[in-house]
Amino acid sequence: MHVTHLSLADFRSYARAEVSLGPGVTSFVGPNGQGKTNLVEAVGYLSTLGSHRVSSDAPLVRMGAQRAVIRAAVEHQGRQQLVELELNPGRANRARINRSSQVRPRDVLGIVRTVLFAPEDLALVKGDPGERRRFLDDLVTARHPRMAGVRSDYERVLKQRNTLLKTAAMARRHGGRQLDLSTLDVWDQHLARVAAEVLAQRLELIAAVQPLADKAYEQVAPGGGPLGFEYRASVEGLAGASSRDELYELLMASMAGVRKQEIERGVTLVGPHRDDLVLKLGELPAKGYASHGESWSFALALRLASYELLGSEGAEPVLVLDDVFAELDSRRRERLAELVAPAEQVLITAAVAEDVPGVLSGARFAVSDGEVRAA
Repeated sequence: MHVTHLSLADFRSYARAEVSLGPGVTSFVGPNGQGKTNLVEAVGYLSTLGSHRVSSDAPLVRMGAQRAVIRAAVEHQGRQQLVELELNPGRANRARINRSSQVRPRDVLGIVRTVLFAPEDLALVKGDPGERRRFLDDLVTARHPRMAGVRSDYERVLKQRNTLLKTAAMARRHGGRQLDLSTLDVWDQHLARVAAEVLAQRLELIAAVQPLADKAYEQVAPGGGPLGFEYRASVEGLAGASSRDELYELLMASMAGVRKQEIERGVTLVGPHRDDLVLKLGELPAKGYASHGESWSFALALRLASYELLGSEGAEPVLVLDDVFAELDSRRRERLAELVAPAEQVLITAAVAEDVPGVLSGARFAVSDGEVRAA
């Protein structure tokens, strides 16, 4: 799979941009703040319906514009597809596939597949649990696009349940009438059913990605492993569950066990939104113990493992390296370059051309003052 053309309208710093791409390596080179990352961010958005830099769509729309458009032509096994997303902050986004307007935004998932490595990925190792949950869920969705709907359902049910718990908590604190908790029983069932699917997919993913990450870490930092993955769940007895029905029962029992605390606090205390993936280097947690270089290598191993996993299960993803080489020492820089050079398509951003290793020579664009020019 590779992107053959990228078109932007009012996206970030670009009033308009047209970039023709091909397989192999393409580098976008220019000083910081000139719009290099905006280009690869747009490609990544088509893959995940989100940005690796911000949590909402509003910053993605150029100042003064009402909407932004990302359009890409994609080729896979000789077949061409045109995918387009219209970003409308505060309103529903729109999507088109091959110029048909009768699709939902999440219907475009899977047409463009990317694995993106950026400086922000250091947070996978050093950051809060939410960073690792997002890593798992985004990769699950890349493997199974239908999970976008499951994640949306989970967030919707969680929001409804939290609203009910908050109402019950306020009524209790202010001596109001007792809330009919039979409604909460119904939301428990809805949440547990969707949460069971999210949990099952996460656990299956961890089992698949751990050996690949261990292998990738050895390639990037020989002799530095092994890596360990420990899923810490808010559900009791998770290790003994082997099916979605068993996960459902565990979730229901756990919610029943903490209902009093949930009503007191007005928030849901059980579910995938409370879990964490503990990353270990040897016997110790990487967070707090790994050096800066080891943390970079761990984050890089996670992305390389994602790339290998997705490639083994379908179309080889587009590999995006956003300002990565400047963050790596010369040894890791050369090892990474050797590992990614065979990929079908690699998109690289760099402040200076010298940051890109020679083995990754290919097409090059100069980016400055909001313009993209072939170098």
